[in-house]
Amino acid sequence: METVKTGSDVFFILIGAVMVLAMHAGFAFLELGTVRAKNQVNALAKIMSDFAISTIAYFFVGYWIAYGVDFFSDAATLSAQHGFGLVKFFFLLTFAAAIPAIVSGGIAERARFNPQLLASFVIVGLLYPLFEGMVWNGNFGMQTLIGQVFGSPFHDFAGSVVVHAVGGWIGLAAVLLLGPRQGRYRTDGGMTAHPPSSIPFLSIGAWTLTVGWFGFNVMSAQTVDAISGLVAVNSLMAMVGGILAALVAGKNDPGFLHNGPLAGLVAVCAGSDLMHPIGALVTGAVAGGLFVYAFTLTQNKWRIDDVLGVWPLHGLCGLWGGIAAGIFGLKALGGVGGVTFGSQLAGSLTGVAIAFGGGYLIYGAIKSLMGLRLSQEDEYLGADLSIHKITAQPDYNRGEV
Repeated sequence: METVKTGSDVFFILIGAVMVLAMHAGFAFLELGTVRAKNQVNALAKIMSDFAISTIAYFFVGYWIAYGVDFFSDAATLSAQHGFGLVKFFFLLTFAAAIPAIVSGGIAERARFNPQLLASFVIVGLLYPLFEGMVWNGNFGMQTLIGQVFGSPFHDFAGSVVVHAVGGWIGLAAVLLLGPRQGRYRTDGGMTAHPPSSIPFLSIGAWTLTVGWFGFNVMSAQTVDAISGLVAVNSLMAMVGGILAALVAGKNDPGFLHNGPLAGLVAVCAGSDLMHPIGALVTGAVAGGLFVYAFTLTQNKWRIDDVLGVWPLHGLCGLWGGIAAGIFGLKALGGVGGVTFGSQLAGSLTGVAIAFGGGYLIYGAIKSLMGLRLSQEDEYLGADLSIHKITAQPDYNRGEV
């Protein structure tokens, strides 16, 4: 029976890893559909390359920093318990690799390729696992301290803060250091709109992310006996709340609409195992409205050229999700309990500080040493031709085979 259980756990978490792996296709198509046509190839190339770089960084460095586990034993040792330790690594790798995928959307259309890959290696190898280990492995005593001060440790079941807020605040640092795209904001105070190049591709990306997210959240239980239907239904309700709020607040704009479910799902990750479904619905609705408001504010008022809105979507909605777990997770509001508002606020703000400070340090150092952005000519030409030497829809002579 023990063998059957272990094998079932391995299969369970492997399916989760594959579902979250598929989310990276969602990141790719979401960016592909949002950027201008001359940068579509670059969007696809970045997400795939970043995943490969992230795998190397997390396998050799990051997983050891977070959990004190390395993979330098012989294959027989690694395959013990049906290789549960290996598939757990695979599952958590897909979380770690989401950080560069998040950042990629904010810095789109003007970032150099190789410096971004270097940043991805450092982020996934060092910065992300630092906070991941503090929250999910008890490193450096952060959880003990928060528990002593606020009555319970910081709770982040599936990564509202650990993954999404961290990625969003790193992305904000990178966006600020890069500056806006050429011509986005004019000297006379006006601005030039850059509408999405393909709503269908944007929609495919949003749907792919949404479906994969149920692996992201539900499979965070990591074992079959810990699986909870509450997590699945709370994810569903938060998704729907985000859609409806973005639909209304965004006045039927398809870009806002398709980011609505993502905002809701980002926010519910932390407390998806604690909230009542009505609390999850409210959490998602607040996130959907927050995304629309914050995206409009940053783009139009603050003149921060965050192309996909990764800071509003992941940074702010992730921060809200961490705090919301300390509100709707309380028994007084129908939740399971075991959390406090103070612990959730403290843990969430700690993640924000580490992410923004670390992101600014990493991208600032690369900017000083190598440079971050394309030349004016290359940016005008587009990242597809200037970096990859091909466009998304190359012209062919009809007579060629």
